[in-house]
Amino acid sequence: MYDALIIGGGPAGAASALLLARAGWSVVVCEKQTMPRRKVCGEYLSATNLPLLDALGMGDVFRDNAGPPVRRVGLFAGDTCLEADLPASSEAGGEFGRALSRERLDTLLIERARHAGAEIRQPSEVVDFARKTDRFRVTLHHSASGQSEEISTRLILAAHGSWNPGTWPSQPPKRPPSGGDWFGFKAHFTDSALPEGLMPLLSFRGGYGGMVHEEQGRTSISCCVRRDRLAALRALGPGDAGEVVEASLRESCRGVREALDGARRQGSWLAAGPIHPGIRLRHPQGIFPIGNAAGEAHPVVAEGISMALQAAWLLSERLLVWRREGAAWDDLHGVAAQYARDWRRHFASRLRASRAIAAWAMRPAAVAATLPLLKIWPGLLSAGARWSGKSTFVLGRPDRVPSARGLGATS
Repeated sequence: MYDALIIGGGPAGAASALLLARAGWSVVVCEKQTMPRRKVCGEYLSATNLPLLDALGMGDVFRDNAGPPVRRVGLFAGDTCLEADLPASSEAGGEFGRALSRERLDTLLIERARHAGAEIRQPSEVVDFARKTDRFRVTLHHSASGQSEEISTRLILAAHGSWNPGTWPSQPPKRPPSGGDWFGFKAHFTDSALPEGLMPLLSFRGGYGGMVHEEQGRTSISCCVRRDRLAALRALGPGDAGEVVEASLRESCRGVREALDGARRQGSWLAAGPIHPGIRLRHPQGIFPIGNAAGEAHPVVAEGISMALQAAWLLSERLLVWRREGAAWDDLHGVAAQYARDWRRHFASRLRASRAIAAWAMRPAAVAATLPLLKIWPGLLSAGARWSGKSTFVLGRPDRVPSARGLGATS
């Protein structure tokens, strides 16, 4: 019997498990893959996450392992390459955001959660659940052993992402294919010529992307492409989807060509999707969506991990208060409503910014029309980064972010 079952061991799930386990909760995490594992992701974390990472007890290890500080944003569109300063966040003590691979970040977080007392089941999946009064009976299937396990839990935190449709209450319904569907791609390269500390936006017909340095001298390239544009690219020549996308990136953006000249790709391209940006916060009583299951912005703003970590803190704070005040089942409606208000207040503006930037970046004509203005005032790129949340500190004042010891207080 557990206080909370967390479905998914990514940043949102692992951070929630860590926060709740430190507060004395009995927590079990169900993760369908075995860590470390690769994920389609831009892999950048804004500097506003650093106080929270410090509170989680992994700020130093993040700084030791992540790529160089990202101090400048840019735009690679056609033959144009622009740069501007990335807005600094005073709440982050003058530090800048950095990138760490999901293989490394997710493993660090899940191991920190295990160390705090959370039980980890991987590779495992939820195959059945039913609510009985104020608890859920959940059946887990363990892929490695082929065995099943039945558990009882008071709450369920759904951190399973949003790309796989299904019958689970927090999963998106299966939709018919549409030319407007978005698919994500990611690959790592070594020996790239991307200037250190620069994170450019890649603009091309039917999609957008980004590049950033991460650990061990690698460069991460991620992008999103509309289904109809991907179909047109694949009709032009042979190759798997990732290789076709890479060829299009090189052809569309001089900055990408120059950065990858002489670079070597590590492994194959990863692909995932369809991606459906939006807010998804309404679920049955006792089930709380976090991470992309709660809502996601277009990846063009590179705020996915930041939103996952920060939302995990927002929800955990509400749940700890609920438990201190008696943990009445009927009060969960109020907890969910307040969490939804918190989420919208802090993240809805990032979704709006991401929609606008994505619609602009994927249309070469729109980008070309604004390039003269951007060349005169490159600081507009800085303003766009600020609008998308790069300097927005959602956890209150730095002195109010709970310390590692504070997060361990029993509720």
